[in-house]
Amino acid sequence: MRSGWSAPARRTGLAARCRTVTEAPAFSLVVFGAILVNAALLGLETYSGLAAEYQDGLQLAERACLGVFTVEMLLRLGAHADRPGQFLRDPWNLFDLAVLASAFLPLVRENTTVLRLLRLARVLRTARFLPQLRVLLVAVGRSLPGTVSFLFVGALVLYVYAMVGWVCFADSDPQHYGSIGRALLTLFLLMTLDGLGEAVHAGLEISRLSILFYASYVLLASFVLVNVLIGVVLNSLDEARALEAEQAAAERQPARGARPGAAHDAEELRERIAAVRLALAELEVGLAAGIARPAGAPAGAAAVGAGAAVTAASVDTVA
Repeated sequence: MRSGWSAPARRTGLAARCRTVTEAPAFSLVVFGAILVNAALLGLETYSGLAAEYQDGLQLAERACLGVFTVEMLLRLGAHADRPGQFLRDPWNLFDLAVLASAFLPLVRENTTVLRLLRLARVLRTARFLPQLRVLLVAVGRSLPGTVSFLFVGALVLYVYAMVGWVCFADSDPQHYGSIGRALLTLFLLMTLDGLGEAVHAGLEISRLSILFYASYVLLASFVLVNVLIGVVLNSLDEARALEAEQAAAERQPARGARPGAAHDAEELRERIAAVRLALAELEVGLAAGIARPAGAPAGAAAVGAGAAVTAASVDTVA
């Protein structure tokens, strides 16, 4: 019988041990604390006097944070040693890996501005430890296609009303509608309802029909389009919550389905069954040849041979 674990069994054992560490609450607290310390260090470096006085201490603290993030990433990689494809399918894992790996690139480490931007990107990793924030970020990402369509429709409405405003109010109110650019800026500010009363009063002095222009614009741009955007975001938020629930269920399912070291136990059981089969086969051959059969007890030997055959059949059934 072979001794020791095979390569898949070793990977499974490594993944089980690393998962025990990464799934511990203390591990998440340590990493989350390192992210907050990293964010605080970035803020302290904005004070030139403080940064110059405690430069060595700040650099040491930043390297300590980088060391914590490196150990965290190694443990997360080890936790997926038995299923590396699942690690690569998680966008958050790819984001963490890219941010951490960039800190070790020579060109990045020499560029202070890029390095600070990467350190700032680490702050976004708090979403990994805050499920609600992660859902919101996923919802924002999934709402981008709908937001692009909304922006196109909003720009079209804004341009049409700007042209109408230029035609109607260019001569009377050149300060706000003297060109298409001024008209676009004026209507864009009115979209937030800021200065709407003054604009309406100025329009009424020009023509009473201007109330139709402003009323229809406010109704369409400030109410209809904004509500459409809110609907797009809420729909994306529901999709993000459903996706988060599916991923959580998928992560819990392997844990319920198999315990750590199960692959090694199964392989060892198969090896033992093969050894028992070999021993029984040798015993049957010896009994048939009369090696293990005493001269005065043929019936007992036959009984032993029958028992060995029955045992072999039982082993075959278990296997």
